[in-house]
Amino acid sequence: MSEDNDVLVRFSEVQKSYDGETLVVKNLNLDVARGEFLTMLGPSGSGKTTCLMMLAGFEPATHGEIYLDGQPINNVPPHKRGIGMVFQNYALFPHMTVAENLAFPLEVRGMGKAEVEEKVNKALDMVQLGGFGGRRPAQLSGGQQQRVAVARALVFDPVLVLMDEPLGALDKQLREQMQYEIKHIHESLGVTVVYVTHDQAEALTMSDRIAVFNDGVIQQLAPPDDLYERPENAFVAQFIGENNRLTGTVKALNGSSCTVELDIGGEVQALKVNVNEVGERSQMSLRPERVEVAPPEGKYPNVFEGRVEELIYLGDHIRTRASVCGHDDFIVKVPNASGHVHLKEGETVKFGWTIEDCRALDA
Repeated sequence: MSEDNDVLVRFSEVQKSYDGETLVVKNLNLDVARGEFLTMLGPSGSGKTTCLMMLAGFEPATHGEIYLDGQPINNVPPHKRGIGMVFQNYALFPHMTVAENLAFPLEVRGMGKAEVEEKVNKALDMVQLGGFGGRRPAQLSGGQQQRVAVARALVFDPVLVLMDEPLGALDKQLREQMQYEIKHIHESLGVTVVYVTHDQAEALTMSDRIAVFNDGVIQQLAPPDDLYERPENAFVAQFIGENNRLTGTVKALNGSSCTVELDIGGEVQALKVNVNEVGERSQMSLRPERVEVAPPEGKYPNVFEGRVEELIYLGDHIRTRASVCGHDDFIVKVPNASGHVHLKEGETVKFGWTIEDCRALDA
């Protein structure tokens, strides 16, 4: 738990069940700091959207309490929580102009006409839609509509903005552009954002911290680089980024490292992360970019011979699928740079990696 005055949102022992039996959110304890961009990431049905809906007030918590700025809000209706919301489907009023859409949350708060106009213009400028106030949503592209939705969520200066898969309907290029725009708006305003997505690249790009959900439980809560470089369990390793999985049985523990005997024979030296005793089953996680092809003799404690099955040219790197350690889909990302080895399909080469880059996790 953080210092209370730094905490804007607190989930305390929160549970949610729709049928009175199955918990879709289980004993959630989570603090969101002021000014933080926190992403709830996970597959469909993991509980992340339910958490957002409870925070917004659209779903009641079955058990536990949610606090906003130190005050319990379980019994506060959504419109009195002062929270901005951005949805995937934009949820703009089609019969209103862009300016009228933005003015609506200000007018229901009883603001005067001059102040409304000033705030609307400021919000439109912030999302680079200064001259679009007179248009209707139907006259805008998907990306422009989403910008209007973001502006409307921010126009009344909320302390907290919730975003539920807001970029899901956009094409890849526009989606990436909007990721950076939302990130820059967050940085310039310092508003607190809780963001829900199942897109790991989006979460890594935008977030200060990411809460990875599975089966109603946070599996790991950490900054993006920590999640990617140091996954704490096999689920997080698989869900964040690409990963080679090697399975075996722990043969020896050596301080911070361990020796794992592979199911197909051979031994791997790995970092001891989620294993505690000899004889335990383990799944090891190894990132494709951390494997070196044809390494110098003696450079790595882990060196295995393998056959190159497939090479796919992807511009900045060559995606190499090899048969290594009994796995036909062992992936290596070979940088497309001068001095790097040039492979041919069908040839046999050596692959090497460090102890630190191979994490022994739960089976």
